[in-house]
Amino acid sequence: MTVLPIVIHGNPILHRPAAPVTSFDDKLRKLIDDMYETQEVSNGVGLAAPQVGVGLRLFTYKFENEDGVPPLGVVVNPVLTLGKISTADPDPYDEVEGCLSFPGYSFPLKRADWVTVNGFDGEGNPLKFEATGWFARVMQHETDHLDGKLYVNRLNAKYTKKYKKVVKAEGWTAEGNTWMPGVDPDPFGHGE
Repeated sequence: MTVLPIVIHGNPILHRPAAPVTSFDDKLRKLIDDMYETQEVSNGVGLAAPQVGVGLRLFTYKFENEDGVPPLGVVVNPVLTLGKISTADPDPYDEVEGCLSFPGYSFPLKRADWVTVNGFDGEGNPLKFEATGWFARVMQHETDHLDGKLYVNRLNAKYTKKYKKVVKAEGWTAEGNTWMPGVDPDPFGHGE
């Protein structure tokens, strides 16, 4: 397995919809294995293919949950059915998200408290499950990547201003910015 570089905000692959997976072959299995390894080394709870520069609709996750779903998995060609998203302001302590493709920063965001996930596993077998709480948040966050969105694209007006200042200050307006898990410092300070 290979650890892959993670692309950062500004790379066009993160800002356009990913293509459906059409072949469940050895090439896809290798990508999934590499994504698992990259996710593990980066201390992520999820990793979408566009985040490693591959424009396909799949993501891996590692998240203990109370929904009876294996804590480690892959979802290919996901379709989510979401519960209602509150229009209240997000809690600045309990509803904060971060992203490996927006490294080192976190912002509050409202998400649905439950989702139904339909898709396929890495072998092409259909899967369907319900996710609640933070596990539902992970499913929404990773599926957003496949739709060409980062979580910062969903922030309210207050936090949108803050994230745009970060983009400008960090120079994340164009292609070419990446970080390498296991080589570059962990942007979220895991293990420090």
